[in-house]
Amino acid sequence: MTLNRRPRSTADHRELRLWKVGRALSVTFAAAVLVSGGVFYGLVYLLDFQEIDTTAKLDAKTLFDLVKLSFGVVAGAGALVALVVAYRRQRVDEAGAHREATRLHTERFSQAVDKLGSDSQAVRLGGVHALAGLADDAPDDSLRQTCIDVLCAYLRLPFAPDPGDLPDPLPNGTSPSEERRDAHQDKKDRYRAFREVRHTILRLIGDHYRVPGGTHRSWQGCNLDLTGVTIDGNMDFTGAVFSGGTVKFRGASFSGGTVDFGHASFSGGRVGFIDASFSGGTVDFVCASFSGGTVGFVGATFSGGNVHFGGATFSAGAVNFGGATFSGGTVHFGATFSAGADVGFRGATFSAGADVRFVCASFSGGRVDFGLASFSGGTVHFDLASFSGADVHFEGTTGPVPVGLLAAVGTPVPSEIRLRADWLPPDP
Repeated sequence: MTLNRRPRSTADHRELRLWKVGRALSVTFAAAVLVSGGVFYGLVYLLDFQEIDTTAKLDAKTLFDLVKLSFGVVAGAGALVALVVAYRRQRVDEAGAHREATRLHTERFSQAVDKLGSDSQAVRLGGVHALAGLADDAPDDSLRQTCIDVLCAYLRLPFAPDPGDLPDPLPNGTSPSEERRDAHQDKKDRYRAFREVRHTILRLIGDHYRVPGGTHRSWQGCNLDLTGVTIDGNMDFTGAVFSGGTVKFRGASFSGGTVDFGHASFSGGRVGFIDASFSGGTVDFVCASFSGGTVGFVGATFSGGNVHFGGATFSAGAVNFGGATFSGGTVHFGATFSAGADVGFRGATFSAGADVRFVCASFSGGRVDFGLASFSGGTVHFDLASFSGADVHFEGTTGPVPVGLLAAVGTPVPSEIRLRADWLPPDP
């Protein structure tokens, strides 16, 4: 495998644009004269001078004052020239230092990418850590983003699945030859090596997103493109802040391990789990805060494993589960939906095998939309849920009423809770 990407730096298209010395001096002198004139006439106005006395003779004191004034003007002009020259030298030095830093970064980048294409697992791991270090030391944000893009691209590369254990005897009843055993073991070793490198990248991404924003090693605000990535190991986003940039898990497969977004803050930017598949392991949003930005689970499939939103707070922004399918595993929504939240389950399907729990959820504000959802199987629980101000819609749904919903809503049904007509309790 060869990854050959050259980092695109703002230095590639940003030239050092400085005025010529003559023009810079002219503008500087003009600005100095205007400022000096403005100060002079301002003082004259403030001190209320009506006129200036004139004298027919040029005495020695006046002549001496004029000489001092002349020397002062010359000295001021020299200071202005020195200031302009120093400014230009400083700018040229800064541009040179940036070019040198970019050149060194590019060299190190090329070496790190070459390591990613090595056949040796140890060398590839070294390339991964080198790229992560380069992202930390990048002289500008575009170079940092390039390093992150390459790491994400490595995760998106196709890979052979785990070959499993070689059966003995084989289906034809014979015992595998030594050559076949060696070939099978080689496949397992390659799979494990590639998996180790992928898990290392996932761990490094999580580590950097948990570093407070604005610090040296923080990647908060950068873009992550994990489209179609298979996540079968641990990934720690505990306490991460998503306040900018775009994070894509579109079509990603969560099939093992623990992906932890506990206590994470979604306060800006876009995080997308569109068409993602949750088929194993645990994805944890416990005590996460959704207070801005957009988080999308549109078309996601929950067919196994556990997904937890217990203690999460939805207070602003949009979280959309529209068209999602809940067909297996357990999904806990024991969350708080408060003012400003816009949470959509419109068109979602809750089918056989699903265990979706809104147990102890608090609907105290905002809008939660279950319109056109299908409760065709499985179990959807609303036991001990609290409805005290949120607009919750169940219009156009199909299937039986979810467990505990009517008891949680109470009688009479609040005007902000819109239930299907056949779900409503009979009039007394």
